[in-house]
Amino acid sequence: MHKAIVHSLPSLKMARLHRDAKTFYDEIKITSFLKRYAKGKHYYIYTHGCQANHRDSEHYAGILTKIGFKKTEDINQADLVLINTCAVRENAENKALGEIGNLKGFKAKKHLTLIVTGCMVMEEKLTNEILKTYPQVDILLGTDDIVHLPNALEEHLKTHNRIVEIHSDVFNIHERLPSLRASKFKAFVNITYGCDNFCTYCIVPYTRGRQRSRDMKDILAECKALVKAGYQEITLLGQNVDSYGLDLKRKIRFATLLDEVAKLDMPRLSFLTSHPHDFSLDIIKVMKRHKNIMPYLHLPVQAGDDRILKIMGRKYTSKEYLNIIKAVKTAMPKIAISTDIIVGFPNETEAQFRNTLKLVKAAKYDSAFTFIYSPRSGTPAAKMKDNVSYQDKVKRFKQLNELLKQQMSKNNESLINHVFPVLVDDVSKTNKTMLTGRLANNKIVNFKGNKKLVGQIVKVKINEEHIYFLMGSLVK
Repeated sequence: MHKAIVHSLPSLKMARLHRDAKTFYDEIKITSFLKRYAKGKHYYIYTHGCQANHRDSEHYAGILTKIGFKKTEDINQADLVLINTCAVRENAENKALGEIGNLKGFKAKKHLTLIVTGCMVMEEKLTNEILKTYPQVDILLGTDDIVHLPNALEEHLKTHNRIVEIHSDVFNIHERLPSLRASKFKAFVNITYGCDNFCTYCIVPYTRGRQRSRDMKDILAECKALVKAGYQEITLLGQNVDSYGLDLKRKIRFATLLDEVAKLDMPRLSFLTSHPHDFSLDIIKVMKRHKNIMPYLHLPVQAGDDRILKIMGRKYTSKEYLNIIKAVKTAMPKIAISTDIIVGFPNETEAQFRNTLKLVKAAKYDSAFTFIYSPRSGTPAAKMKDNVSYQDKVKRFKQLNELLKQQMSKNNESLINHVFPVLVDDVSKTNKTMLTGRLANNKIVNFKGNKKLVGQIVKVKINEEHIYFLMGSLVK
């Protein structure tokens, strides 16, 4: 086993400390050694988790392409594999560890460089486990260490040692990173990194650091370039987009940024994710003002009981949350609203769970991401004693999803026989005659059509609803 050269190790304690972030505009330089090595070689990237991880993977792909590697969709062709991990749930970590384990035999058969990055490696316990149990991993990189990929790769290739570059003591903003976008017509644009909320169940502020907002001029420049390149849809990304700018010296609110980006006149504009505590009525006004802002809002509630919300550290009540929903739907009656809900938070009572069901009935969601609570080591909630049995958690989870299915079905029925513009995403993986796309309200619709329509906005009549998707027909 080769020894590990440790430049920096993760620390959840260090990650939560507030420090002023710096913005770097340096171009990444590639040495002639790396260019020679990469010639004729391929890379493959696994990406787990949220849109922020997918955007990071686009930067990793951009850097590897700049080095000289070619992208492959066939892992058997890969000379370098990068696994971008997620830590928000235990099953996400287990899946990533499973992939790392499966690559041990594959790596033994051919010369392969294996890199692991993402939120999972920001946890001391998991990094130590990887170093101890998975010798096939050559390089470990932190969430803010994308820029160190070329140097770490070169050092590994020259020394044949394992390289660990995981910084929790500094989180900055790196502009001008190379990027190979996964789509030629839909793009993610980061507006913030990290988070300052510290919800008691959430590991994100520890794995991605405190909030850092990008300068508005840099965001607008990136969006302008995308519009010029013909992109049909831009999604502004942040762990909490509503708190954009609060950490800048010249405080700028998200509504101002959203307004400026919408003026660039791309066909579709959306944003993820909103936090009820920071959501302002000004955002509603901007959404209503611009027709290109998609009538869709993802507003995680997490729970419908005020006591649970307080223990979670969510900083709002169920009444305040529902007032936002009411204001949004009053201004935009046809808007679709989705949410996140956690079932079985430590010591959640049956009555408290019923309050969540009560809120769900009032909110009338169009979709929801639901989870059974998963303790994250290092968070306050992980230290709480829990007297709710797993069987009760599963029972509540099923009840919640049954209610949501009824709501989603009813909301979808109202769309039948209506015609909507649809951005065509791809050809169906199971039926090559079928296309799949999304309405402006983010609902998925499948319909027959030519693959040449992928990337275009077409008109589709909705014929059937199937809870999680719609069936339609192309309007010529």
